Amino acid sequence: MAAELRVSRSDPRRSQPLATAEWSARQGWPVHPLAPGRKTPVGNCDACRAPGHDRGACDCLRAGRWCHGFHAATLDSERIRQWWGARPDLGVGVATGPAGLVVIDIDAHARELPGRERLLPGVGIADTVDLTGLANGFHTLGVLAALRGATSPADDETTLRVRTPSGGLHVWYRNGGGRRWQCSAGSGSGRALAWQVDVRAHGGYIVAPGTVTPAGVYRPLGAVRMPAPLPGWLARELERTGHLPAAAAPGPRPVPPRARQAVIAAGGGRGASDRVLAGVLAEVADCGLVPEGAAFSEKLNRAAYTAGGLVAAGHVTEAQALRALEDAAGRARPGQERRCRAIIRSGLSAGLARPLALRGRG
Repeated sequence: MAAELRVSRSDPRRSQPLATAEWSARQGWPVHPLAPGRKTPVGNCDACRAPGHDRGACDCLRAGRWCHGFHAATLDSERIRQWWGARPDLGVGVATGPAGLVVIDIDAHARELPGRERLLPGVGIADTVDLTGLANGFHTLGVLAALRGATSPADDETTLRVRTPSGGLHVWYRNGGGRRWQCSAGSGSGRALAWQVDVRAHGGYIVAPGTVTPAGVYRPLGAVRMPAPLPGWLARELERTGHLPAAAAPGPRPVPPRARQAVIAAGGGRGASDRVLAGVLAEVADCGLVPEGAAFSEKLNRAAYTAGGLVAAGHVTEAQALRALEDAAGRARPGQERRCRAIIRSGLSAGLARPLALRGRG
């Protein structure tokens, strides 16, 4: 029953993580461990941290280990008891996509206001509008709701709301339509619903209610413990702001033209270096056919690592490799440029330290 989740006000640590994980799983929400005292997943094992590691072929997930964060989330009661029974210091995360959830994560951080065009993306705010007093996600989301004649999710008492230790609020909704809503960061420059308002859906996770960190407890508000259906007006706003994946192409994507041009310009022709780089870039580009679960990060990391090795061995220049990688990543995951650049930088840097001799690493 929903009422089984209880958080002690006098001693929140009495809300045991195992009980929280089991309660969440009973709701049909796959769970995974969070690092002790933190809101981030437990780190991978050494093998899974290696550059170029392929999560899709990883034995850790099949063996029931918690590597790869929310990708390891489970409803299996035995595994849940194994994880949190042995490590009661672990927090609890819920994989929002598989759980069929859309969680609106409202922040209340002290930040300088961005440009007006980023407060409510796609909604023009004239220079004559006085922004005095507008300071956080509660305000921007409230303005958006008022413009649509709706109740702000922050004030929606019909659904599960969880107060965060930092003063923010997680508003949980059920994705009744089965649409694959995507995550976003409200303070980023890409896809966003409103400034300081994040969205947790496919490709992400949320901290489970009752989880305790040194900063405090993720405490449910009121008596409601179950998510209500995603409001129609909010679904329309998510669609308007790009929270649905682009339609998949009907057939396999070709190797990006810039990838071919990069290796040809480097003198590779149709030689071994061309084939090696084109092969890993094609794997990245093909991820565009699958919005989630294609091991995109691992494939992009591997491609960047391989490209770094080719650069170090003199088969292609770093600028050419970088252009080819960014082109392939942009085709597969449009709107995620910042995330892709970080993956490319990491993999390329690791590959530069190990020249690729095309018959094995030097």
